[in-house]
Amino acid sequence: MSQLERASFGSKIGVILATAGSAVGLGNIWRFPYMTGQNGGAIFIIIYVFCVLLLGIPCMISEFIIGRHGQANTARAFRIMSGDTIWSIIGYMGVLTGFLISGYYAVVSGWCLEYVWASVSGRLLGNPEYIKDYFTTFEQDPVKPVFWTFIILLATYLIIENGVRNGIEKASKLMMPILFILLLIIVVASCLLPNADKGIEFLFKPDISKLNSDVFLAALGQSFYSLSIAMGCICTYASYFSKQTNLTTSAINISVIDFMVALLAGLIIFPAAFSVGVNPDSGPSLIFITIPNVFHQAFGSIASLGYIISILFYALLSMAALTSLMSLHEVSTAFLEEELGTTRKRAAAFVTIGCILVGTICSLSLGPWESYKVFGMTIFDLFDFVTGQLFLPIVGFLTCIFIGWSVPHKIVRDEFTNMGTLRNESMFHLYIFLVKYVCPICILFIFLHQFGLLK
Repeated sequence: MSQLERASFGSKIGVILATAGSAVGLGNIWRFPYMTGQNGGAIFIIIYVFCVLLLGIPCMISEFIIGRHGQANTARAFRIMSGDTIWSIIGYMGVLTGFLISGYYAVVSGWCLEYVWASVSGRLLGNPEYIKDYFTTFEQDPVKPVFWTFIILLATYLIIENGVRNGIEKASKLMMPILFILLLIIVVASCLLPNADKGIEFLFKPDISKLNSDVFLAALGQSFYSLSIAMGCICTYASYFSKQTNLTTSAINISVIDFMVALLAGLIIFPAAFSVGVNPDSGPSLIFITIPNVFHQAFGSIASLGYIISILFYALLSMAALTSLMSLHEVSTAFLEEELGTTRKRAAAFVTIGCILVGTICSLSLGPWESYKVFGMTIFDLFDFVTGQLFLPIVGFLTCIFIGWSVPHKIVRDEFTNMGTLRNESMFHLYIFLVKYVCPICILFIFLHQFGLLK
């Protein structure tokens, strides 16, 4: 497909909702609440917002610039902007990262679908031990998780094969408003619970005594991962932007939406958790083990409200997972479509089959193949480690070095200012300073901290 024939988003709202949908996912509704719970509540949120301004938005703008300038898939966009093949390695790493994440992310997304079904059928209304056993039994089942992984990937394929405007943009315009409506409904129900004010206070009243270097580094990492940076998603979506799209405004709008979803998720979980005396810092098990018990205890005495809230919550989680999975899938689909010169449907089919294979292996590694370890990790954990702790920070770091130190500043300035039509020259100088010096250092801190080398 030539650049003249290249698809594009049809409207400004389509750009915002589709790209925000890429950023909004399980990281907002799953990871953000338990990270907030583990790192002091409101003080973590304040530092997180600061880190988004310092790191998240500049990194997002960098990917916007590369994607829109190249008007191509992530790997080719780096090659076009650099003029050689050396820097395009970053793009290839981004595509590979997006594909690998798609595989195991689809497994967790499938868990969300299972919990929608379990909520509808009333199987999440038991004592805490039953809920814990339910998740463990399901996770280790050789068939059910693979089935739901297939279903969520099939849904993703049916969206992606229809293209940018009729697939991604149309689906985003439908799902993102529904996502916000579901969030608001559950937030209202949660905040009306007895003792909910304690959860709200935890979320909004900062305790300075809880501020330390670990809180700052945790917020820094969350700001990087929650915006889908370095996965190829932002760069690929930006290749569908028009030359009139204001990149800075778009990055700010998307970051605000991303933060609002995370904050609303906190307003669901913390008031409900404090209402029943449950500690909200229970880590990754929060969504699939702790929350069903919280909803059952908090809402169970009010007719069938607990049953309804559980269905709505896991429907919300599934929808957020799907919007992110769409963008991850599109990274690989755009790459195959353009590099192999094949049709979109065929490229999407190849990616879907590949993701099903990866997802199946990852899912089985948590059950029947659990004894097979690589470097002491299951295949699922290995994929998570390689992509999350190695590829993402490396790609993010090199992207900042590429934009800040390699690409001529005139090219970057032209994209940033829309060929001089936007009067934001002072903002450009601030952006360049951040992407040259601050962002690489921040990403280096994230990299060292996750290996316990920085405290």
